[in-house]
Amino acid sequence: MEINLTTPALLFPAISLILLAYTNRFLGIATVVRNLSRDYRQRPLPSLLGQIRQLRYRLILIRNMQAFGAASALSSLNFWVEPLQVHANFATNSKPQPQFFALTRH
Repeated sequence: MEINLTTPALLFPAISLILLAYTNRFLGIATVVRNLSRDYRQRPLPSLLGQIRQLRYRLILIRNMQAFGAASALSSLNFWVEPLQVHANFATNSKPQPQFFALTRH
């Protein structure tokens, strides 16, 4: 499989759309939890409490998916910028930079 420099141009919009979908889902479920909490305060039914707990767990999962999506976008950026730096260094005949530039001090 050959991966060239146009691949990130296809991946970055997809990552942002996935994060947008997670955000919309998060906001929708948060609204349902708020409504169920209001209903629970009016009529404390055990079934409502169970639904609230389950939905809060789903919110935690969605929040974690968003965090991992952002981390994957940043690691993808690191993966694609590093070869460009190495190529630029070879073109100017200067010494190569460290492989993981995000972990080095400047």
